[in-house]
Amino acid sequence: MNEYFINNATDTIPSNNTTNVIRNSKAIDYHRSLSVYQSTPLVSLNGLARKYNVGNIFVKDESYRFGLNAFKGLGASYAIHKILQDNPDITTFCTATDGNHGRAVAWASRLAGKKVVVFVPKDTVESRIKAIESEGAVVINTDLHYDETCEIARATSLKEGWQLVQDTAWKDYEEIPALIKAGYQTHFQELEPEIHSLPNPKIDLVFLQAGVGSWAASAIWYYLNRYGKNRPKIVVVEPNEAAGILASFEAGKRVSPDGTFKTIMAGLNCGIPSSSSWDIIKSGTDITIKIKDEFAEQAIRELYYPNGDDQRIVAGESGVGGLAGFIALMTNPDMQILRDTLGITTHTNVLFYNTEGATDPINFNKIISSKP
Repeated sequence: MNEYFINNATDTIPSNNTTNVIRNSKAIDYHRSLSVYQSTPLVSLNGLARKYNVGNIFVKDESYRFGLNAFKGLGASYAIHKILQDNPDITTFCTATDGNHGRAVAWASRLAGKKVVVFVPKDTVESRIKAIESEGAVVINTDLHYDETCEIARATSLKEGWQLVQDTAWKDYEEIPALIKAGYQTHFQELEPEIHSLPNPKIDLVFLQAGVGSWAASAIWYYLNRYGKNRPKIVVVEPNEAAGILASFEAGKRVSPDGTFKTIMAGLNCGIPSSSSWDIIKSGTDITIKIKDEFAEQAIRELYYPNGDDQRIVAGESGVGGLAGFIALMTNPDMQILRDTLGITTHTNVLFYNTEGATDPINFNKIISSKP
């Protein structure tokens, strides 16, 4: 597999149930009704922008979201809210997760007064398991890879009569992943007043990290719906050993990646892309790249040890995926073609989303033990 793929994006939103659910949702109204709701900050990093010779760098810091240290609560809470509107008698929710989604489902279930069972794949670190358990969940380690763990959660939910809340879609399971994507729309919409208040409010380039692609697809839908062909350029970033979207672009269809699934970017350590995300991603992605873990480590240090007067940002291994991809793209001489394709100049405004804080404190402290 190559390190990157340059896509000829159509800039059209597919017409299907998933995109209809997103279009008709008002997730931000629901989230604003929660007592714990607060918009997460947009941070300007002028020193980092000077270091990489671009116009401006902005980071939407989701580590503050709902006290969960990650953005996933947006999707899980809205999906569970909508599910219970239709079926309030549900007693137990279930999901499979690498960490943040499971904690979010557990939190939202507890908020609704429901039980929850969370299946985690092998190599899930203890700190993430404890975070899920802290929300009242029963956690079961399958000792399997992510895709296999999703299947265990699906089969067990069917057998036990539990309600599955999974953020990846497959045949005959698309409504709930669509509701999760709809929930993510909140933090894209939150950005609008902040961006429009900037001296130069145009964002030229957005980097999106991806696992199964649900969040990336939600972001791409937002940019296509809001800006159409005037949208910013979009780069999707994956771990080197779990690059299902890149593999699917190369194959021309959804496929599982040929990798070891060994990466510190646990939240992105997934297999085949979500079926309901793939068509959206194809329509609005300009470039997809895969990166080695060392770039995630460098990105964590770049944010933790600020450049100049920049604000410190505490970001986890998956949370920095977009920035890690940017660093790889800007520092690798072999990626000059990508810089040219994206039209990166000293005036380019770049946006990243820090989708999680330090969810693995042991590894985080190891990474920051040396400065960049």
